[in-house]
Formats: sequence, structure tokens, C-alpha cells
Amino acid sequence: MYGTIGARLIHLGLQPSPKSAQVLVAAVASRPDIVDRNGELLATDLKTFSLFAEPRRILDVDETIEKLSTVFPDLEYRDVYEKLKTGKGFVWLRRQLSPGQQNQIMGLGLPGIGFRQEKRRFYPSGPTASYVIGLTDRDNRGISGLEKYLDDQGLTDLQSLGLASDLQPLQLSLDLRVQHIVRDEAMQAMENFRAIAAGGVVLNAKTGEVIAMTSVPDYDPNFPESALDKDRLNRMSAGLYEMGSTIKSFTTAMALDSGKVTLASTFDARQPIRIGAQTIRDFRGKGRVLTVPEVFICSSNIGSAREAEVVGVEAHRSFLQRMGLLDRLRTELPEVAKPTEPPVWKKVHSITAAFGHGFSTTPLQTAVGAAAFMNGGRLMPPTFLPRTIEEANALSERVVGARTSDDMRYLYNLNATAAGGSGKGGAVLGYRVGGKTGTAEKVVGGRYSRDRNFNVFLAAFPIEDPKYVILTIVDEPKLQGSSRAATAGVSAAPMAANIIRRAATMLGVTPDFTLQ
Repeated sequence: MYGTIGARLIHLGLQPSPKSAQVLVAAVASRPDIVDRNGELLATDLKTFSLFAEPRRILDVDETIEKLSTVFPDLEYRDVYEKLKTGKGFVWLRRQLSPGQQNQIMGLGLPGIGFRQEKRRFYPSGPTASYVIGLTDRDNRGISGLEKYLDDQGLTDLQSLGLASDLQPLQLSLDLRVQHIVRDEAMQAMENFRAIAAGGVVLNAKTGEVIAMTSVPDYDPNFPESALDKDRLNRMSAGLYEMGSTIKSFTTAMALDSGKVTLASTFDARQPIRIGAQTIRDFRGKGRVLTVPEVFICSSNIGSAREAEVVGVEAHRSFLQRMGLLDRLRTELPEVAKPTEPPVWKKVHSITAAFGHGFSTTPLQTAVGAAAFMNGGRLMPPTFLPRTIEEANALSERVVGARTSDDMRYLYNLNATAAGGSGKGGAVLGYRVGGKTGTAEKVVGGRYSRDRNFNVFLAAFPIEDPKYVILTIVDEPKLQGSSRAATAGVSAAPMAANIIRRAATMLGVTPDFTLQ
């Protein structure tokens, strides 16, 4: 009898491992930590245990389910019953248990029930940078944000080869401190103005590094199901909007860079422009001839349309494309929308595009384009990874001349300091901030609505040699104590000012309180 048993054991030992056993001993895929530019932890792996069953070894299915229900009250009886009756060698029952749940199940002493050690992604900062960092699925594979970027760069291949252990952390260009401030200000703006959403981005104008970017409402990646809640969208890179009067920055820069217009040029804004069925009017018109600085400060639709007429339809579209507003943005973040534009550009499209109507782009692209006006004229793709100035210059493309960049810095500064300038809401004591507002009426039912605005503010500082560009958005804000729509000057501009006031010293910009 002992000889028979011994022979059988030897025979079994020589057999290949069954598939279920191979699943149990398979190496658990690891992911590298993600840290901010200062080494602060943003994402890491934690050990966890998942519950499995070997149906062929279960003696009493009903009793097993009944006992498991004492630990998992939400257990679906029929679903588990069908799994345990299959006779398979391995089935999952519940992934990523808490230590308490694991201990309770072990105390039940159920045959055919076991645990497998896995890795679960943990995000110490919670929702602070959720749209940028992204998510992993229950198998620890990246499905959004920079988690997906990691997999797309070859992490999945390393995992399949068993080479994904002890990987170096992925360092981002984000500064967690500034990220927290931008998110906090966006949350406050959304609440104070009863808006449906808000967001912001802080961009290094000299390198293209994204220092902070947020969109609210957001979600906590530690509870990934919250990402499916209503209105969860990264509006900064995946939302498409008519960007309103911020686009006048591009129109004015285009006119100046064409060589046909200077700061001393004038445009007749005495009468509305009628083209086809369209009538172009100014929101608060002066009813007179305007200089280029006045067109910019007064945010004249008529003046901007005249600037576009000087350049021409084809050159206008070509300029917007060169500035990156009409093509899908190139960056590490997967969630990037492709802008929309008229299938064929005609004069009417050029005129309306001059003041931000008729084509849609993302807020992030608008900030990237504006950065080129501030840094001397070089457009560089944004990055969520650290980048030096030398690397940025090698990747960049000159899109406007240095003289145009000087003129645009002058206009941004003038708009924030001159009487009647729309950028005055972004002023911060001790810092020289330039800016441009954009209050865009949203299209509702095929028509522009006076009750729903998409508000934008573009800011740059220190304006004499800007290192940072900040763009803030507030979607459908309402005036406090009223149902009327708020403008960018009272909603998005103060939000940018608060970000600068709180974050400037963290960004290495020292205040000068002798400035007026």
C-alpha cells in the first residue's frame, strides 16, 4: 500500500502544473512610483490580497456561499453559485480585499477557497491631480492619464517579461503644492459662482512644462468608480470650447507679425460689420476709430475683425494652425481632444474666428499658444515631464518674431494696468501681471445664449520677462446673488490672481512691493 502511494506521488510530481496553479504562482506585475518634481509621492503600489475559489475542491456550494455572505453582505448569490458549479480549476470571487476581510474569511476555514497576493495602486494625494495621474484597472494596468502613458511606453512589455520590479520612479513636471492651490481655487470658483465646472493650468513659458493642471468636478482615483460620475471630464485638455476674446490675442499677434500692422495702426470701429446674415458689433463699443492697443484693451470685435481682414482668410487659418489651435495637441496625456473648425474657411469664418467664434479648441492649447507670445516667439509642445530650457528650445518652433512677442507683452501689461483694461481683475500686489479676459457665450440650441458663458482668463508674469502663463476657466458662472451670467473679469480673472498670490513664491518669483 505504501509503495503504491509513493509511486502515485512521484507520478503526480512529474506532471506539469495545472493552469490554475500557474495562475496562483504567477508573478504580480509591478508599476513604478510616480512623484512630482520635488520627489513628493503621487502614486505607488500596495500589497493586497484577492479571493479565489477552486470549484472542484468545494464540498458544499450553498454552505460556502452562505458563509462568504457573512463577510460580503452584497454578494450576488446566483452569480457566485454559477461560478462555483462550473467545475473549473480557478475562478475569481472578489478582488483587492481589506486585511479585515481576509482575516474573517480565513477564520471560516472553507475548503477550495484561497487568496492571491496582488498589487493595488494607491494615490496619496487623492483627487488633487487625478486627471493628470490617471487610473489603473483591477489588474494594475494603466487605463487613463499618465498611468496609461507608462504602459504605452513599454511598461506592459516589461511586466510580461518579468522585468518590472525595482523600476525607477517616474518624475513629473507637476509641483504638488501648486497643484493643490490651483485645484482649491477652482473648487472655490465653482462654488462661489454656482458654475458647472472650473479649471486651470500653470505653464512654464520657457520650457513648456505643466506645473499644475486641474479640472473640477474631479474624482478620487483611490475609488475609481467615482470617475464614472456625471460630468467627470478633464476640461483642460479633453474639453472643446470657443475661447472667446482670449483668441483676440492671436488675432492681434497675427496682424502685428504680418508686417502690415504696427502698434500705431488704426482701425475703424464706428459702424458694425455686416457680412451675409451676420452683423458684428462690439459689446461695449466706443463708436470711433481705434488704435491697435485700444482694439486690444476695449476687446473690440469690430477691430479684431478688421485686423483679420488685413491678413486675409487663408493666412488667418494658416496662422491659427501654426499656433497649434487647430490640430490635436502633442503631449504625454492621452486624453486630448481634436479641435473643430469649419470644413471650408470663408471670409465670414475668418471674421468670426478673429474674436473667438466659429472654431473650438482646448484651454490647454490656448495657454500653450499664448506662451509663445510671452517667451520670445517659440511654440513648444507642453510636457508633464521635467524638461530643461535647452531641451525645450531644441523641440520648439519659431512662430512669431521677437518684436511681436515684445508688443504682445506690452499689450498684456497695458490691459492689466490701463483704465478700462479687462485684465485688471488679475492684478496682484507685488507682481507685474499681464492678462486677457475671454467671456464666450455658449451655443445652446444652435444659437448663442446670453445666459450661459464660458469664461477664460489668460495671465502671464512677471510680464517684463514672463516665466509662467496661467489660464483659468469657469463654465457657466452666475453672479453672486443673481441668476445673471458672470463675466470673466469677475470670475476667471480673480481666480488667476489668487493662484499667483498663493503660488508665486513657490515658483521662485519674488514679490516687489514697490510696484504700483
